[in-house]
Amino acid sequence: MPPAAAREPRRSVEGGGGKKSTLATIQDMERAREERRRQMEERKADKAEQQKRNKAAGVVGDADFVRMIDAWRESHERDAAAHEAFDCGDESARATGGEICICVRKRPIGRREVAANDHDAVSCVHPEVVVHDCRHRVDGITKYLANAGFAFDHAFSEKVDTAEVYRCVGSPLVDFVVGRRGRATIFAYGQTGSGKTYTMEGIQERAAVQIFDALGAAGGEIEVGVSFFEIYGGRCQDLLRDRARLQVREDGKGEINVVGLAEAPVASATALLDAIEKGNELRTKQKTEMNDASSRSHAICQICLRDKRGRIEGKLSLVDLAGSERGQDTRNHNRQLRTESAEINKSLLALKECIRGLATNDAHVPFRASKLTMVLRDSFVRPHCRVAMIATVSPSVSATDHTINTLRYADRVKEKPANQALKVAALADRNKNGEDAKEAAKEA
Repeated sequence: MPPAAAREPRRSVEGGGGKKSTLATIQDMERAREERRRQMEERKADKAEQQKRNKAAGVVGDADFVRMIDAWRESHERDAAAHEAFDCGDESARATGGEICICVRKRPIGRREVAANDHDAVSCVHPEVVVHDCRHRVDGITKYLANAGFAFDHAFSEKVDTAEVYRCVGSPLVDFVVGRRGRATIFAYGQTGSGKTYTMEGIQERAAVQIFDALGAAGGEIEVGVSFFEIYGGRCQDLLRDRARLQVREDGKGEINVVGLAEAPVASATALLDAIEKGNELRTKQKTEMNDASSRSHAICQICLRDKRGRIEGKLSLVDLAGSERGQDTRNHNRQLRTESAEINKSLLALKECIRGLATNDAHVPFRASKLTMVLRDSFVRPHCRVAMIATVSPSVSATDHTINTLRYADRVKEKPANQALKVAALADRNKNGEDAKEAAKEA
């Protein structure tokens, strides 16, 4: 028979220092479960209420992610700095990297994105641009934001109009060209459908008026001429002469010449705008997966100031680049569109290297890597030049990959000369240490 101690019934200890009984543990679990259910119902009710408010305000998308993004913006809206005009500096700008200005402009959410239930996932708090990547944790339920931030010379939100963008970027460069007889280039870069052409057309319109106003105030005998051509599929075409074919050649002095390019003389801002409008209408466009009328060429509008003998006294180049695309976005394209996309990406990569070389004061700038950079060589090798890039981004959550790629491109374009100097010093120090080690090995 089992011992007497083994036959004694088990005793539950409640309220004492021992373990809780099974019944008490189950009751605690049920109370915790009920509390979780109550909290879940409250969250559902709050989410439904938030969705109603968002719908009334025209905001679509996941209510939880929208709420988290709004909370982030409310906590950071006071961090925004005031926009200041681009300081073109003096001749010492090349040594400090001050001859290049990198800006980002975010466009408003569009009707197509609202119809697709896409919400705004990009925040511009000058000088920072933050992309809110909406994600779920491993449990598949918990939501959180993975914020990727980038800092630039200017970060223009959707509330900033083109006039303000021009005041900060375009107007100082026009003053630099007219008042100081320099050479300036403004690029518009970004994903297809992100607002590049809209931004560039606004800059073209304001620049034309400002140039003639400044020339009229300054007096003198300066003539204005405009040329407008595109680079499409590796070919150059004159947009002011019904897409006449052009040749890009380099002469014995190392100067790049666009053979056959016509320069139309203009005597007023109205005549200049008419010529620019004609060129924009003839620009090559195609329907793509991202846009019904996507620009498939790099459009280059050059406004030259010449003296009576025809010598260039100043030049303003306005470049509306073709829309960048990822390889996976061209899967449904035909052979022609895929070839165009490859050529576009190749030229954009070459352009990035040239602007980077300009910003870091490299001894060699690879402008021969594409026709785009060849015809814009003056912007990269002339000592008296300034460059501005306006990277346009889409705000929708479905385009966050595109947006991050655009911001990375713009971020890598401008490298600080100080960082470059540190890299060179570190490399020299490493080489010196290696030589010392070799000498020590030989002596041993």
